[in-house]
Amino acid sequence: MAYVNEYGSGINLDSMVVPVKAATVYAAQESSLYIPGAIVPNIVVPDGSASAQVPLMGSVEAITVSAAGGETDPGVDFASKLPTNTKKTIALDLHASRTILRDLGGIDTADMGRIMGNSIATAVDKAVTTQFAGLTAQELTGAVGQGVLALADIFTAVGTIRGQGETGQLFGIVGTNQYANLLGAIGSNSFAGGEFQNTAMRNGYFGNIAGVECYVSSYLNDTDMGTTNQNPAMAIFSADAVKMASQGGVKIEVARRPEAVGFDVVASMAMGALVIDASRGVIIEDSQA
Repeated sequence: MAYVNEYGSGINLDSMVVPVKAATVYAAQESSLYIPGAIVPNIVVPDGSASAQVPLMGSVEAITVSAAGGETDPGVDFASKLPTNTKKTIALDLHASRTILRDLGGIDTADMGRIMGNSIATAVDKAVTTQFAGLTAQELTGAVGQGVLALADIFTAVGTIRGQGETGQLFGIVGTNQYANLLGAIGSNSFAGGEFQNTAMRNGYFGNIAGVECYVSSYLNDTDMGTTNQNPAMAIFSADAVKMASQGGVKIEVARRPEAVGFDVVASMAMGALVIDASRGVIIEDSQA
């Protein structure tokens, strides 16, 4: 596909001449759930490398020592064991957006930079969300193609993850197509009068359901996950299930471009994401939709 440079100015971007309108545009964008690293760990990749290696360590069975030296031979060291270990490589991709602003019209390049920075945050969230497709699959409750996310689905998923030995904090990402269904369940008589219900209704944040911190994301859908029959409703996972890697964070650069009589505004981020241990997460889906 051939691309043609498009130059913006006060003529064709007249709505941005007023700073308040520009501020409204970037403030309306969704902030990234994953760049801070609180939900999906963000591994820092040093300059000079285009990937990160993440170890996947197996468990080791502890030995009960009932004598001074070991199980059967007192005075002798008991046998040592190493955990099984494998590695996963997270390759980095460069996400970037660019626009050119002419001098005409007095458009604030800083405001445009923030808008483009949010475009990078969107690209990062989509890249991470796509990885949820590789988690352990769980069929959604309900008829084929008409499944409705219920609290029982979450309880089942948590049981599956805990059954694999995961004892850490769990996070849940709810798709917008199932947000109303789950919020309706939280607002039922089962939670009436509780702070849990009040918090969910006030902030749109579900709070903790069975130890799962739940968030809603518009990126949990078929198109962005790269699947055709998955119809995902919710992803539940621990910090060891999916990881991302990044180099340098989000960068926004403004440079003078005399040929355009204006400025180049470029936003970018080098990052990647990968499922590290699928057994530590569940994707609740209607796989037959």
